[in-house]
Amino acid sequence: MAGRGRASGHGVVALCLALLVALVGCGGGPATDSAKAELQRVLDRRATAVLDRDRVAFVRTGALSWFGNLSAVPLAAWSYRVTALHRTGATATADVELGYRVQGYDQAPVTVGRTLNLSLDKGGQWYVDAELPARKAPQQLWDQGEVIVVRGEHSMVMGVAQSGEALHSYADLADHAVPAVSDVWGTHWSRHVVVLVPKSLAGMAGLLGSPASGYRGIAAVTTGETGAPARAPADRIIVNPEAYGVLGSLGKQVVLTHETTHVATRADTTPATPLWLSEGYADWVGYRDSGRTPEQAAPELWEAVGKGEVPNALPADRDFGFSGAATGLAQAYEGGWMACRMIADRWGEARLGEFYRAVGTRQKRAGAVEDAMRKVLDTTPEEFTARWRDYLRAQLG
Repeated sequence: MAGRGRASGHGVVALCLALLVALVGCGGGPATDSAKAELQRVLDRRATAVLDRDRVAFVRTGALSWFGNLSAVPLAAWSYRVTALHRTGATATADVELGYRVQGYDQAPVTVGRTLNLSLDKGGQWYVDAELPARKAPQQLWDQGEVIVVRGEHSMVMGVAQSGEALHSYADLADHAVPAVSDVWGTHWSRHVVVLVPKSLAGMAGLLGSPASGYRGIAAVTTGETGAPARAPADRIIVNPEAYGVLGSLGKQVVLTHETTHVATRADTTPATPLWLSEGYADWVGYRDSGRTPEQAAPELWEAVGKGEVPNALPADRDFGFSGAATGLAQAYEGGWMACRMIADRWGEARLGEFYRAVGTRQKRAGAVEDAMRKVLDTTPEEFTARWRDYLRAQLG
């Protein structure tokens, strides 16, 4: 018995050494490649369960949590990639990259960081106790509740805590916006949009991974990578239902058309594109058939010009910060809109689109606007700014 006892003690030492290799210390640490591979196999089964809508198979990999929330979302792909595993005995946390595609809209996967809280089940298999957005990563709509999906002719609207009637109204606005944008920009873009409608401003901020204070009063924003290739995830138009809800019917349409313009122009929008042009062009398309006069659509500039306070320069990118004063932000948008409206009035709508694209052919800001103004508008930034200031006086004075 004493001999077997000594052998058992050596076994404990051997086990601890094995764990030392696996855990970089018996107390925990980075896991081995084999442990990551085991987790990857579990997550591969989890992804298949999501795509197959297989509740039983999903439960075998972890807690249900949000599984039922995305049952209405049409998925073309869903996958996980383990990037790091931090193990402490029978529990662990993992950093993973989730990639998914919405059927009919995403040409490439949307990729987001996720954090998994894990434990070992009785069979020694990893079990996902919780799957959450990674630190500083945005939430997904199904993290916030059950997703309701409404389809339009040119749109898909997904919402949480929204009625079907309300979501259909968004789809109607988006379906009007898509052809309105194509009428001036052309048809060489996806010509469909994805609209996300969370429950509240806080939900919007969660989808953007940013503090809610930065979006108070902002009706909607569009997410997407500037200069994105054709095969890229579809941009998401994310609505702030609190700010959007107080708008009239015309305001709601202008906002959706503005954001749809960002979707259409994304591939031709690069770091060279100033915000006065990208936001001004989107507003110009939004207001194009609205019948709104400059005085009505640019009330803050109208008041400033009426006082003789004509801006000395086109709005700078910093003027478009959501955290700044509301009046300054409004004047920045209005100034960009008036600049694009002036180009359309003086050089023509087609030339406005040509100018936008010409700026976007460059990847750096230096010289991009100057070169495009010279080639497309036969003017200089100094002459253009002087014309714009005169235009403000004539239209708003």
